[in-house]
Amino acid sequence: MGIIAWIVLGAIAGFIANLIMGGGEGLIMMIVLGIVGAVVGGFIAGSVLGVADVTGLNLTSLVVAVFGAIVVIFVARLVQGRGGSKAV
Repeated sequence: MGIIAWIVLGAIAGFIANLIMGGGEGLIMMIVLGIVGAVVGGFIAGSVLGVADVTGLNLTSLVVAVFGAIVVIFVARLVQGRGGSKAV
């Protein structure tokens, strides 16, 4: 999959995951979370579950990427909640 396809898939997956998780991340952060989520979701789906991997711009890849982005957002919020103090 080319870099443009990863960015498009990441943007869509990040946007959907952001809607599901109720976050206030900006556009760039949504794209980054979506791309990282696609990688994480692809690893989980391909290696652990033995199902489809991220193969291109299709519905299966989008579902895997959104799932991975949700996992990434969840873990990031856990880490932020424990380690850092939030500025007022």
